[in-house]
Order: sequence, then C-alpha cells, then structure tokens
Amino acid sequence: MIETERLILRWPLPADHAALHAMWADPAVMIDLGPLKSPVDSDAALARHAGYRDSHGLGFWTVELREDGSVIGFCGLKPGAENTPAEGEVEIGWMLARPWWGKGYAGEAAMASLDWAWARLAVPRVVAITAARNLSSQRLMQRLGMTRRVENFEHPAFPESDPLRDSVIFTIDRPVAP
Repeated sequence: MIETERLILRWPLPADHAALHAMWADPAVMIDLGPLKSPVDSDAALARHAGYRDSHGLGFWTVELREDGSVIGFCGLKPGAENTPAEGEVEIGWMLARPWWGKGYAGEAAMASLDWAWARLAVPRVVAITAARNLSSQRLMQRLGMTRRVENFEHPAFPESDPLRDSVIFTIDRPVAP
C-alpha cells in the first residue's frame, strides 16, 4: 500500500470492481485508452494485473481517496507492452473516473508510483506510452519529469485504421542519488 497526502494506492479488492468496471465502460475515460470494456473484459484486465504482481511484483493499484475511501482510479506499474518500444521496460500508467479529472489526483498517484519504483526496483528508467492524440496524458508525463522520445510508433494492439495506433513513448531516468 502507498499513501500520499490525499490518496491510498492499494491492490484491487472485489469491492472495487464495480467502480473500475464503470471507468472502463465510460466512453470519455476510454477515448484515448482503447475500446470500452465489458465487465468480463474488465475482470480480465484486473486478472492480468494480478498476474503482473505475481510474476514481476508490479501491477496497477486501486486509487482511493483517503478522506472517504471512494475508488477514483487505477494507477501503477507493469511490464512494458510487448512489440512496442516499452517492451523490456517498466511502464507506468493511470486511469481516473471523470469526476476526479483536473484535481491533480493522477499526478499524485503517478508520482507515488514512480517513488515506489525507485525505492524497490533496480531499473534505470520508467516509460509511459499513450496515443499521440492524448495530449492531457502527455502533459502529465511532462509534469512528472518524463521526456518524449522523438519517434512515434504504431501500437500493435490497435488496428491500422484506429487513430490510437499512432502512439508516443515518454521516459524518465532513475534519479541520481545525492
């Protein structure tokens, strides 16, 4: 579990599933992340992340508000997506429900995830990928201190006609110890 000033990041519980399913089924949340997910698809994503926890000690955490326990998002670390420039790297990502956008929660959760990575993982960098059109995530990546690689890439998870296929990658190097 990770605690920040306003958030708790913890492994997902069955009680979180309804809130997470709602995020994956919300067209506004998913517009730059991929197709809408049914509850079955959402459960498969949660199982995949539980597998990352078992195999790599990574995974996305449920993001909840400390003040009242509301589930507001999903954020964390995973093995980099296969057949992308992130393969072989540790990849960070996040997703928040719409009512919580624009309040700094995604950045707070992502920074806590990066701090966790630097404290527990012997990796030289962490990467993030997103659709080239997802400018809000790219702005957050920049606020986190990440740098965009120059070249875009075609994300193999999306068909050639899908605008999400045109993707970008950002990286952040491990901080140098003082």
